[in-house]
Amino acid sequence: MQKCLAMAVVCCLLMVLVPGRAAAAGPETSAKACVLMEMMTGEVLYASNSQEKRSVASTTKIMTALLTLESGDLDTQFPVDNDAIHVEGSSMGLQENDIVTRRALCYGMLLPSGNDAANAAAVSVAGSIPDFADRMNARAKEIGMTRTCFVTPSGLEAPGHGSSAYDMALLAREAMQNPDFRDICCQTEATVSFGDPPYERTLYNSNKLLKLCDGVIGIKTGFTDEAGRCLVSACERGGITLLCVTLGDPNDWQDHQRLYDYGFSLVSLTEPPLPENMTQTVVGGVETSVPLRAAQTVTVAARNGDASGISVRVLLPPFTYAPVSEGDVLGELVYVCQDREIASVPLLAAADAQMQPEQTAQSFWEKLLHRGNGK
Repeated sequence: MQKCLAMAVVCCLLMVLVPGRAAAAGPETSAKACVLMEMMTGEVLYASNSQEKRSVASTTKIMTALLTLESGDLDTQFPVDNDAIHVEGSSMGLQENDIVTRRALCYGMLLPSGNDAANAAAVSVAGSIPDFADRMNARAKEIGMTRTCFVTPSGLEAPGHGSSAYDMALLAREAMQNPDFRDICCQTEATVSFGDPPYERTLYNSNKLLKLCDGVIGIKTGFTDEAGRCLVSACERGGITLLCVTLGDPNDWQDHQRLYDYGFSLVSLTEPPLPENMTQTVVGGVETSVPLRAAQTVTVAARNGDASGISVRVLLPPFTYAPVSEGDVLGELVYVCQDREIASVPLLAAADAQMQPEQTAQSFWEKLLHRGNGK
C-alpha cells in the first residue's frame, strides 16, 4: 500500500512531463478517459483525460497475462492453488485440484476474463498474489507507466489499484509485441484443456469488438461497478495498427469504432529519409571505404505522412577489415521516435572491397598475428 501511495505522489509531480497529452480533437466519446495511439511510433492521435488515474477493472489482466507468458514453461501441467481460485466475479471455470497450464490460464484470463485464472497464474509465477503484484509494478515501471499501481492480478477493486488511459495504451503496445499474447487475445473462441483430470472445453471471448469492427485484433474488456465499462483494443488496417483505450465508457463498442475511423483517416505510411552517402571505413583494402545500403525499406505510420518526428541512427564499428563482399552486414540502422527504438534493419555493404595486392598471399590477420609475436 505504501508503494502505491508513493507512486501516486510521483505521478502527480510528473504529470506535466509525460508525453501523450494530445489536445482532444475529433469525435466526442462517452468515456471518462480515453486515448487513441499509433502503435509503432506511440504517437497520440486523440486523448481526453488520458493521464488521469482511474479504476481499470479486468483490463488489468493484460499485465497479468503478459507476465505469465514471459515467465516461460507455458505448457507444463500443475495443480491450481485452491485458495487462489476462490474469487468473485468472472471465471474460466476452475475447480479445486484442477490441472492446468500457464498457457491455458492466459486463455482463461484474456477470453472469458477469469478472475480465477488470473489469481492461479499469479501464484504459479510468483508464489503469492502480493509478490506477483510487486512484479506487475516493476514491469509497469519498465514500460514507462507513471500513473499506475497494481494491487490485484484480476483487476478487482483494491485501495490504490488503478492506471490511466495513456498508461494502459503503453501496456497494450508492449503486450502486442509478445507473439503468444497477440495470438491469444485476437481469438473469438478457443479450445483449452484443464480439469481433474484435464479435458477439452471451449472458452469464448468477451470482446465483442472482434466481430463488430473491421480489423480489430484484440485486446481486453473490463467492468466493475466503480470502473464502469473499460476496453483496450487494437485495430490493424493497411499495415497500420492503432490502439484505443476507453475507461468508464457506457458506449465503448461504438466509441472505439468511431475513434478508429477517425484515427485511420489521419495517418498514412511513409518512409523516413535516410542519411545520405552512408559509408564504412575499410582497413587493408584497395578502397578506403565502402558504400552502404539498408537491408530493407522501413515504413512508419505518421500523421499526414509527416515523418519528421522519426530519427534514423547509423550504428557502425570504427572500421572494417578487408576483404568485404557486397551484401555483408556491417552495421545497423535504428529508427527512433520519442527516445524509443521502433525499428531496426541491418546495414549492408553495397559493393566489394578487395584486399590490397600485397596482402592477397598472406592475410592481414596473419601479418597482424606475426607482429604480435614479435616476428
